[in-house]
Amino acid sequence: MSDRDVCVIAIDAGTTGVRSRAVFPDGRPAVASYREFTQHYPQPGWVEHDATEIWEAARTTLDDVIAEVGLDHVAAIGITNQRETVVAWNRTTGEPYGTAIVWQDRRTAGRCDELEAAGHLELVRDRTGLVLDPYFSGTKFEWLLRERDIPTDDDLALGTIDSWLIWNLTGGDVHATDVTNASRTMLFDIGERRWCPDLCELLHVPIDALPEVRPSSGRFGVTSDRCGVPAGIPVSGVAGDQQAALFGQACFEPGMAKNTYGTGSFVLLNVGADYPEPTEGMLTTIAWELADGTVAYALEGAIFVTGAAIQWLRDGLGIIDEAAEIGPMAASVPDSDGVFVVPAFTGLGSPWWDPYARGTIVGITRGTTRAHIARAVVESMTYQTRDVVDAMVAASGTPITDLRVDGGASVMDDMLQMQADQLGVTVRRPVDQETTAIGAAFLAGLAEGVWPDLDAIQAAWQLDATFEPEPDRTVSDTAHAQWLRAVDRSRAWAD
Repeated sequence: MSDRDVCVIAIDAGTTGVRSRAVFPDGRPAVASYREFTQHYPQPGWVEHDATEIWEAARTTLDDVIAEVGLDHVAAIGITNQRETVVAWNRTTGEPYGTAIVWQDRRTAGRCDELEAAGHLELVRDRTGLVLDPYFSGTKFEWLLRERDIPTDDDLALGTIDSWLIWNLTGGDVHATDVTNASRTMLFDIGERRWCPDLCELLHVPIDALPEVRPSSGRFGVTSDRCGVPAGIPVSGVAGDQQAALFGQACFEPGMAKNTYGTGSFVLLNVGADYPEPTEGMLTTIAWELADGTVAYALEGAIFVTGAAIQWLRDGLGIIDEAAEIGPMAASVPDSDGVFVVPAFTGLGSPWWDPYARGTIVGITRGTTRAHIARAVVESMTYQTRDVVDAMVAASGTPITDLRVDGGASVMDDMLQMQADQLGVTVRRPVDQETTAIGAAFLAGLAEGVWPDLDAIQAAWQLDATFEPEPDRTVSDTAHAQWLRAVDRSRAWAD
């Protein structure tokens, strides 16, 4: 069998479903299978998943892909996953202790407020690069153990979705996670790259129940037929979804960044091998660790609403019938005629972190049309991204050299040209938009020699379109200054 015939299967365990995808080093079309799973909302602000259902979706889609490509052609499995979602299970029985608590869940907001009031924010920022927020895993683990009265004995296993999948794929032989997922738990010292005893004690999380932390690229174990999949396939790459996308976009040098335009947007900037000082308004995270010990750190900005604003135009206002109409409608006018939409529907994320901000439309006149509002929504994506990037560059001293984009809204050429003009840097869109799965496949394939080095992965990244910024930034800077005035009017609106 030649190298052309092998593939790496990425298991992409997202928030609403699992996709398994075979990635071929010769660039041939991928083979994929997808299964949705159930969303549970037991009360307002609570979001839960059935961990067993997630595993079944992963196992089924993996079987589908193996059946199509042939077992002999599968060189490795990589995993990428929704981050911060937590599971507790019994090591002996393999059964979860109830449902998983999802990253979106807000039930521990009060606990985070208590911790901040007690003066623990500085410890969290210094050790983890994060902020005290229910978004992260630590207070979720604490809630599970306390409220479900889970026994903290030798049978207890705690983990995020990646470690749950590794456990099942290896038939219970391996309880492990990678540095990227660990770095989102609020329990992990990202400078020392180990679990932090002080934070585990603070949140009453037994450190022995947590998974072993390993590099993102390297063999975690092999599949076991005890789990219902073929035995002996190496599981060799793991990364949280946004870090996997950064790797999948081949952003290997400091200054390279990626933005995923989804329901919200996540901007990650590679800042190199040294752990940067914690930065106000930004999250610091581990981008990846390779098998040879090479580590990259990233600054991350979370934008809560980008694509969701397009859904609001469709479902809330009825301005468009289909999401695909937004691009042509926005392009039908030369500008927004002074209209700005700040889509702070659930507050503002990076760099503001203002949960009390609310959505705002300013600059409306009698001449304002649907097209102007549509364009203002599209422009808001580029302004919010600039806010995040400007804060990252100011904090890290690492200038952005290149923005690589993916996600549903990245199909809009006009929006990406606006983005280039706002940032003053080149924006590049790849041919293949499934960058999280590709990143997981690259990490696993790198460990198993499918791609020999980072240069080979960089060569495998395929460019679809390039957008160069206008040399004169006067118009872009003026518009952004107006945008910041609109943001000021949206902030601290709710009681």
